[in-house]
Amino acid sequence: MSEQARKHQRVARILSREIRAGARRPGSRLPGEHALTRQFSVSRATVREALRLLAEDGLITTHPGVGSIVTFEGSVLDHRHGWSQALTEHGTAVDTTVLNLEIVQDADLAAELALERAEFLAVDRVRTLADGTRISLERSRVPFQDELAEVPARGLVDGSLTATLASVGMVVASGEQRATAVPLNDIDAVLLMRTAGTSFLRVTRIGRSPAGAPIEHVVSLLDPERFELRTHFGEPGSL
Repeated sequence: MSEQARKHQRVARILSREIRAGARRPGSRLPGEHALTRQFSVSRATVREALRLLAEDGLITTHPGVGSIVTFEGSVLDHRHGWSQALTEHGTAVDTTVLNLEIVQDADLAAELALERAEFLAVDRVRTLADGTRISLERSRVPFQDELAEVPARGLVDGSLTATLASVGMVVASGEQRATAVPLNDIDAVLLMRTAGTSFLRVTRIGRSPAGAPIEHVVSLLDPERFELRTHFGEPGSL
């Protein structure tokens, strides 16, 4: 066995013992690759091989480039393809109601996104659990393209905005998001069937194309009794 192989197996063995012994809590994030190279005095390639072994053993899952993670009742949601799909993958049945589907003008948002045109495809949706509890209100704004002109009349492809955008070649490759707690105003409180002033988690997300152009601006109001936002700092690491 080569010295390189012995090194990454040693690193994996030590981390595995720590995880199995409970020294690293389930859901906690391992140090980033740079920190692990310093800790074990090995190369980054060695650390990556060690992490690969841990992943193969089912001890960790990797999320490269993830800076903040939204969870639903404690489980991580991959909401890059929309909240409905993320909740379905979580095993939670939700009913999605489209409240608004039209082309709108929004000069302020166009300025924020540095766009020349102020036209957007607007998609507003509310999501409801089987017991009737409304858990989220989402307002999506997609910079207008001619291919989107018929969407308000035709409806979303398979009821999905992600599928609709993909059908015209608009695919989110990266993005950024921010979150804050806000009191529901009168309008949003009615839509979510809550009392005005109830605190909700507001997550604003901008999805971008591979070239960095904005594809989707989404503002979601999420029930804080079921959703939370986890963040990390430093290098992308492993769970």
